[in-house]
Amino acid sequence: MTQSSGRLFDEIAKLATDAAGVAQGVRREAETAVKSQFERLLADMDLVQREDFEAVREMATKARDENDALRADLEALRNEISSLKEAKRVTSRKPAAKKPA
Repeated sequence: MTQSSGRLFDEIAKLATDAAGVAQGVRREAETAVKSQFERLLADMDLVQREDFEAVREMATKARDENDALRADLEALRNEISSLKEAKRVTSRKPAAKKPA
């Protein structure tokens, strides 16, 4: 009976090992299927890649900085034009010099 019990336990151990192998295979198949569906879903959502987002954000920041610099330059030019106009008004109000007779 010892030999037949030993064979029975060997067969049960072999069956359990085979079942564990099958379970791992099923798990891998399920993971692959879920991953494939998830990737398909993400592709259908038309999401932007992180690298592309970062590049566009950097471009927008640079454009905003350039815009601020241009706004400051424009304001300085407007002030200079106003100063020149005011100076011209002041000089045009001075009485004309008398011409010698």
